[in-house]
Amino acid sequence: MRAAVQHETGRPELDVRDDVEAVGFGPGKVRLRMRATGLCHSDLSAMNGVLPQLVPFVPGHEGAGDVIDVGDGVTGLRPGDRVMVCWLPPCGGCPACKRGQTQLCLAGFMAAGTPNFRLGNGTGSDLFGFAGTGTFAEEAVVAAGCAVPIPDDLPYDIAALIGCGVTTGLGAALNTADVAAGSSVAVIGCGGVGICAVQGARAAGAAQIVAVDPVASRREAALRFGATEAVPPEGLGDARARVTGGEGFDYAFEVVGTSATARAAYDATRRGGTLCVVGAGAMDDLFQVNMFELFFDEKRILPSLYGGGDVRRSYERAISLWRAGRIDLAGLITHRVPLSGVNDALAQMRTGEALRTCIEI
Repeated sequence: MRAAVQHETGRPELDVRDDVEAVGFGPGKVRLRMRATGLCHSDLSAMNGVLPQLVPFVPGHEGAGDVIDVGDGVTGLRPGDRVMVCWLPPCGGCPACKRGQTQLCLAGFMAAGTPNFRLGNGTGSDLFGFAGTGTFAEEAVVAAGCAVPIPDDLPYDIAALIGCGVTTGLGAALNTADVAAGSSVAVIGCGGVGICAVQGARAAGAAQIVAVDPVASRREAALRFGATEAVPPEGLGDARARVTGGEGFDYAFEVVGTSATARAAYDATRRGGTLCVVGAGAMDDLFQVNMFELFFDEKRILPSLYGGGDVRRSYERAISLWRAGRIDLAGLITHRVPLSGVNDALAQMRTGEALRTCIEI
């Protein structure tokens, strides 16, 4: 089958091949025919080494498709079912799951250390799937918990986005930060996830939502999706003064994944306000606050992993909001490419041109 392969960390382009095999099918597993996948910035971060990932690997973790086959012991799924991919499936039995913090379950990370693809060119080389999935492929074998049934009225491309970016951005606003109606919000970083944080803040009833991004097209997009104003990074201080009277925002969302933007978000937050860190950054990039300001300003620093809540409930909420017209998900997809065009899509992501690119498989 066809799949895109990253052979070594730091390589800027993917190798789109026709000799890849999905492997590992058996008890507790399902084989999927991928139909659509989103290109998430986390895929790029895994390619360039910001996020840890075993190589060689097939990128992609934001996908949707059809069940081809189910292994022994799999219940609730059957061939022909339409599903989205959950890259961090809860096991249901670990301490985190029992506490209701299913987004902190490590079962999915453990599965990421087992190859689920192989080159079929005679070398027999094993390939890993990013985050235990690998959706930049025509087929994938994943744990049954990774395949979540979707309703018939949900298109594959929108389902793919709900599988990661939508859930992450909406959940940061609605679960982790719990944005209050009438509040002021700043969102730093307005790619696909940041735009969903904007939409989540709007759905929660925020009165002012200031979107911050260096790319003009993304600032314009943020306004369409519910931001009350949009400024480049150098305009954040002025916006803080105008919108909040200099006090600072009730909530600031960092959706880039660098210590510099996290510090900017911290500084933009009012005393007693909330900084929500959504961006996935590098292990050697340290965010620093001094002990006096940490104590005196009493700002809440809340990291948000995968939307900070039960992912299946978050999926259902996103679908309900989409059906009700409260959020726009189709508008997030600014580019569409076939799998053979994935390197063009990567180039668009690096320039900030695309909000979300749908790879149609």
